[in-house]
Amino acid sequence: MEPENITTTSIVILLGLSKENDIQPILFALFLFIYLVCIIGNMLIILIISSDAHLHTPMYFFLSNLSFTDICFISTTVPKMLVNIQAQNISITYEGCLTQMYFFMCFSGLDSLLLTIMAYDRFVAICHPLHYMIIMSPHFCGTLLLLSWLICLAYSLLQTLMFLRVSFCKKTEIPHYFCELAQILKLACSDTYANDVLLYCVTGLLGIIPLSGILFSYSKIINSIVGISSARGKYKAFSTCGSHLSVVSLFYGTGLGVYLTSQISYKSREGSITSVMYTVVAPMLNPFIYSLRNKDLKQALRRLFHTIRDRFH
Repeated sequence: MEPENITTTSIVILLGLSKENDIQPILFALFLFIYLVCIIGNMLIILIISSDAHLHTPMYFFLSNLSFTDICFISTTVPKMLVNIQAQNISITYEGCLTQMYFFMCFSGLDSLLLTIMAYDRFVAICHPLHYMIIMSPHFCGTLLLLSWLICLAYSLLQTLMFLRVSFCKKTEIPHYFCELAQILKLACSDTYANDVLLYCVTGLLGIIPLSGILFSYSKIINSIVGISSARGKYKAFSTCGSHLSVVSLFYGTGLGVYLTSQISYKSREGSITSVMYTVVAPMLNPFIYSLRNKDLKQALRRLFHTIRDRFH
């Protein structure tokens, strides 16, 4: 086959999770339910934090931004999948595919950076409690958030512009339910060496380095907790990290599973099924993890419900 630019066909085929027609209504109902739960759960987290003055702290500032990022993250893939299932159409336009890739890379990277910042926040709170408010000042927190956005927007743009130089064969079928850069590059007919190098560099920048920072922060946190004499003090210190550690394990654990699966076999749907955990299930579970394990959030939720009840009585 002669290589040609994908824009000449303007259509990319997303093979999705299953070819079976009988299972499509089940997939539609399942993913619609997960999507709605994710949106409602994360919106509730944002509402609770913004409406309760007790939660106007750096930790909850970053948590509300993580919830917003999770909403955007899941919205880059699931709505298009639901539309395709409903319309019985497995295609996506070239422009739509490009847009989906850009925002997917942006919000997945932002998730990673926010989790790293939240680990640093816990490190400062536990290891340097007397200087916490000085170090984690509103200006510093805002700067960290702005830098995270700028880094993710810039690298996503760079990846997208590099993708424009790649040529494909006439039939472009992706064994996935969304346009993932690594999967599409494997289908290219032209040389993708520069794209692969950039992809590995970005993976290191927004994957390995943040994870190393998180592990370093928690090694210091554990050392500090071990030094606390009372069992109650140890429990209180660790309880502030439990939710974040659970989310980190879920995010990076499923992300690593996706990476290993894609390396073993990219032509099968195994990789796309594994990606569901990373792109859909993880954003949905995050608000439950934080709300069920966080005493402050549960108290704020009760106050919010009492306020709403009082206004209607």
